[in-house]
Amino acid sequence: MLTALGGGEGAGGGAGRGGRWRGAVLTPARIMLALVLLWLGVLRAESGTHTAVINPQDPTLLIGSSLRATCSVSGDAPAAEGLYWTLNGRRLPTELYQVLNATTLALVLANLNGSKQQSGDNLVCHSPDGSILAGSCLYVGLPPEKPVNISCWSKNMKDLTCRWAPGAEGETFLHTNYTLKYKLRWYGRDNTCQEYHTVGPYSCHIPKDLALFTPYEIWVEASNRLGSAKSEVVTLDILDVVTTDPPSDVHVSRVGDLEDQLSVRWSSPPALKDFLFQAKYQIRYRVEDSVEWKLVDDVSNQTSCRLAGLKPGTVYFVQVRCNPFGIYGSKKAGIWSEWSHPTAASTPRSERLGGACDPRSGEQNSTRRELKQFLGWLKKHAYCSNLSFRLYDQWRAWMQKSHKTRNQHRTRGSCPRAEGVRREVLPGDKL
Repeated sequence: MLTALGGGEGAGGGAGRGGRWRGAVLTPARIMLALVLLWLGVLRAESGTHTAVINPQDPTLLIGSSLRATCSVSGDAPAAEGLYWTLNGRRLPTELYQVLNATTLALVLANLNGSKQQSGDNLVCHSPDGSILAGSCLYVGLPPEKPVNISCWSKNMKDLTCRWAPGAEGETFLHTNYTLKYKLRWYGRDNTCQEYHTVGPYSCHIPKDLALFTPYEIWVEASNRLGSAKSEVVTLDILDVVTTDPPSDVHVSRVGDLEDQLSVRWSSPPALKDFLFQAKYQIRYRVEDSVEWKLVDDVSNQTSCRLAGLKPGTVYFVQVRCNPFGIYGSKKAGIWSEWSHPTAASTPRSERLGGACDPRSGEQNSTRRELKQFLGWLKKHAYCSNLSFRLYDQWRAWMQKSHKTRNQHRTRGSCPRAEGVRREVLPGDKL
């Protein structure tokens, strides 16, 4: 119970009659309230000795409940009819008061809302001059619900990180403790995770001493002043939830003079080089002035890919991520890594010049349509297939050779040309 004393004895008594605790559990709110009471007691030195007590002390209530509290004074304290209440520093209206006798002022609060702060709301009884006589912490909230959606992953099979959601309602308005526990499925004792809030407010990290090839049982327990709850038990094998670092050494470069392509290369996860596993990769890219990413989802287990159909003379940002799966024969799908840091590169600018007469425009339009059809098939069926890009390169070489042959059979002077203008279909022509 928290009690404040005024007067010289209270100021000088320290741990004696000046602001004493009676079997109270220390919380941040109570410590703050005690310091305020003691400080104000010093300021009221030699103002006379009086004592006040709030009852009930530090109550815990469900949302929607009612509270009837009393402030009782003794000694040379002011009469009860001159006292008033505050809640979190806001003065409460007198309609909520009831003078029970000359030394006791009651307060009735109905249909309480959740506490404004999880460490408890400050309910304080004041003398007519505004000085604090006594204080209490008020806890109003909900019992915790069963934690849900437990998900875990292991970084390179060296640790385990889990996170969860606090239940359907979520907010309890009270300080709620969450404890993640785990044990080997068929034997062993319960273990408690120690490193919380590592990837968010509802998470915990187990850094070491984990067994492979043996499933674990994992669950979360929640508790606060109004009750406790336990999640469902999740069973998992470390090998089934492995993720890794983002691919390293990501390089993006031009493909010769091809204006619509970029080559992407990267290295496989070094942390898993000594383990038997497969890997699949995803690439995403965007132009410099856009926030929308385009995803390449069919890279399979290659460590290189050629992006086609890009805009000439444009800066692109590229990222890669990895999904290690099938580690030691695991049948699970694996977990994607984070994306690598963005790597930038630009496609070559188009070398074509405009404004010149071209008698072969019809032929070019026909060739462009054919090329567009080929690129459409290429992007749809084998975006990062090395074989398909070899076919594509052969296609471009054949077209250029075909145009060159036709040029040699044409008579000069049939149409004026701008000097240096190339009329064959160039790599990266906009279709």
